Amino acid sequence: MFIGMVMAVQTFDQFHRMGLETRLGSVINITLVRELGPVLAATMLAGRVGSAMAAELGTMRVTEQVDALSTLGAHPLHYLVVPRVLACALLVPLLTIMADFMGIMGGALICTHVFGVEPHYYWQHSESYVTMWDVGMGLVKAIFFGTSIALIACHRGLNSQAGAEGVGRAATEAFVSSFVAILVLDFFLAIVLLNLYDAFILGGEDGRCSNAYP
Repeated sequence: MFIGMVMAVQTFDQFHRMGLETRLGSVINITLVRELGPVLAATMLAGRVGSAMAAELGTMRVTEQVDALSTLGAHPLHYLVVPRVLACALLVPLLTIMADFMGIMGGALICTHVFGVEPHYYWQHSESYVTMWDVGMGLVKAIFFGTSIALIACHRGLNSQAGAEGVGRAATEAFVSSFVAILVLDFFLAIVLLNLYDAFILGGEDGRCSNAYP
C-alpha cells in the first residue's frame, strides 16, 4: 500500500506541471501490476519462506532425516521438494493480486484525497490504459518467481553443510540467490512478454500504427 502512496507522491509534481495529473492512475497502476507487485511479493516471500525452507531442509539434511526418508523408500525430491515448489508457484500469484490491490488503493487514496485529483477521470484513464494483459503479465512473472524461489531454497537446503553455521549459510544463500534470480527473470520475462504483446495483441509494427491512426 505504501509503495503505491510513494509513487503517487513522487510522480504528482511532474504530472501536475504538464497538466496530466488525471493520468497518474495509468502510470501508477500499470507499474504496480506489471513490475512492482510481483517483484515485491516474490522478494518478501523469498525472505520469509525461502529462507525458512532452506533452513528446514538443511536441518533435515544435517540430522540425517533425508537419509531416513530414502531408507523408508520415500524419494526426498518427491516428498520434500515437489510440494514446496507447487505451493510457492500458487502462492506468489495470490500474494501478487493482494499486493496489486493494496498498491492501487494506496495510490488512489493519495491522488484523490490528498492531491485533489478528480476520481472519475483518475479511474477512467486507469481503466482505459491498464488491460488484463498487463495483469496477466504480472501473474505469469509471479509463477516463475515462486518456482525459482522454491527450487533455489530446496537446493540450498538439501546441499547444506554440517552444523548450525552450514544451515544458517544455506538460508542466507537461498535468499540472496532467490533475489538475484527474481531480478534476472524479471528482465528476460519482460522482454519476452512485451514481444508477445506486440506480436499477438497489437499485430506487430503495422498493428501499432493502425491502432494509433484508425
